[in-house]
Amino acid sequence: VQLQASGGGLVQPGGSLRLSCTASGNIFKISAAGWYRQFPGKQQELVAEIPSGSKTLYGDSVKGRCTISRDDSKNTVSLEMDTLKPEDTAVYYCHFLIQTLQGDFVHEFDTWGQGTLVTVSS
Repeated sequence: VQLQASGGGLVQPGGSLRLSCTASGNIFKISAAGWYRQFPGKQQELVAEIPSGSKTLYGDSVKGRCTISRDDSKNTVSLEMDTLKPEDTAVYYCHFLIQTLQGDFVHEFDTWGQGTLVTVSS
């Protein structure tokens, strides 16, 4: 399974961004899809994630500024964020929890995109 992300780059403070990520390959079902981000020298933190059959999760620092959507027919997860601040500058990673069929068995695993840099600066 491979992930291809798009979006990101340089955004002015107060601006908005849209990130998209598409999974391709042997996919039986998507159990969850979302976005995380990592600041230099720090651990990854949740931006937003949509688990199947469960409530959408948003990180505390982005609540109210962020909307995540998922289209399983296209194996795509998208993130829209507005009112961007310099402290939103980070590398953003898409994440999928994917199920594949291996014979009669379902195998579930995490897979991550390569990361896309978002810089919020004037």
